[in-house]
Amino acid sequence: MIILDASIVNIALPSAQADLDISNADRQWMVTAYTLAFGALLLLGGRIADYTGRKRTFIIGLLGFAGASALGGLAPNQELLFAARALQGGFAALMAPASLSIVTVTFTEPKERAQAFGVFGALAGGGAAIGLIVGGVLTEYASWRWCLGVNVPVALIVAAAAVPLVRESKAHGDTRYDVPGLLLATGGLFCLVYGFTEAARAAHPDDPTSTEVQGWGDPSTVTFLIAAVVLLVGFVLWEQRARNPLLPLRVVMDRNRGGSFLVFLLVGAGLFAMFLFLTYYFQVNLGYTPLEAGLAFLPFSLGIILAAGVVAQLLPRLGPRALMVPGLAMAVVGMLLLTRIDQDSSYWALVFPAMVIMSVGLAGVFIPAASTSLVGVGSHDAGVASAVLNTSQQIGGSLGTALLNTIFAGAVTAYFTDNPPASPEEGQQVLPLAFIHGYQVAFYWGAAFFAVALLVSVIFINAHKEDIPSDAAALAD
Repeated sequence: MIILDASIVNIALPSAQADLDISNADRQWMVTAYTLAFGALLLLGGRIADYTGRKRTFIIGLLGFAGASALGGLAPNQELLFAARALQGGFAALMAPASLSIVTVTFTEPKERAQAFGVFGALAGGGAAIGLIVGGVLTEYASWRWCLGVNVPVALIVAAAAVPLVRESKAHGDTRYDVPGLLLATGGLFCLVYGFTEAARAAHPDDPTSTEVQGWGDPSTVTFLIAAVVLLVGFVLWEQRARNPLLPLRVVMDRNRGGSFLVFLLVGAGLFAMFLFLTYYFQVNLGYTPLEAGLAFLPFSLGIILAAGVVAQLLPRLGPRALMVPGLAMAVVGMLLLTRIDQDSSYWALVFPAMVIMSVGLAGVFIPAASTSLVGVGSHDAGVASAVLNTSQQIGGSLGTALLNTIFAGAVTAYFTDNPPASPEEGQQVLPLAFIHGYQVAFYWGAAFFAVALLVSVIFINAHKEDIPSDAAALAD
């Protein structure tokens, strides 16, 4: 539900924009209000889960998420809609680390834990694509408002089931909150994501044929990125001396855990190239309806879910690195295939095989990386380690969206510069071809993100298959 909500509104966005009269400059906030709040508050959510109790935090997050979803679904104006999306992100920041740490401390037997991570990884990997499908169905046959309202019954059912089924667990010892670290981390992450979002927005003028692309030079972008650097450097320096740090540096300095967090960040950034620009390609260039565009992603969802079951069985036998390296290599190949699309490409001959190759490969990344991100971490830090994993994926996706949007805008502008139309009518004919060029450039960059993640996994991930069961037993103590 958390991951699905980051993508379900993408296909519903045009309908919501028309219904609430949202401007082109402000429509981004339906997506970024959620990702900003989610990414900026995840570290705090991890510590709240550790200290207050993972079950209690999980249930509070579910109920709050249901309320925020209902508020957004009933919103009569854009201001309330954006506020509700931010509230969703805040409560998601409570649920996400609590859910993964509950899995970590509940399943201690190696095979059961592998199966649990298999389910978790399948949903994490396929959630975004499933969101596009569900968003297409609800938008086309009901209303865009149900893209938010559908969360209400699901959250209430899960909360009711969690009361008797989930056992409580919490960290003991020093459970004081690191307030300065909280302010520095959340402020820095907010400025970082907001700065990248501003770069993307500034790079998209209302006129697609305009050559005025400011992007990274926009004063707002520069200001927020400088503030982010200052705050995040200050955060690291403070955490080195804090008595009870929000993010103990020991959690991220371990080579396996740090490598896993970095892989999640890079894969999150690269994966948005496929979701974002294939969505545009399907609807703008190929003329798909919202439902058809959502269904076009179904092979990716099924590929991840089916492959995750196999990966979960292989992980205890082969270890994480043996699955992550070939998985990332397949993801690179799949993304490079997408760089060959054009206005007349066949979905079944090009897009379908690319998505299948990518989905099978990424199933071999999500599950092992989720496991190695918790290797050797103590029970006291289980929630914050889970939060860093989710933060890596969320921030990676947010930064990837902004970066690739800016690159896409620059590529479209460059195409018009190299192929100037003689008239406005010719400009409209050239526009789809310029978009195709922009997609291709974005896919190359997505493949580059995957390639760097592959290099990181080769260099940093050295955990053996024996490491995961022993650490699972330690987490249960």
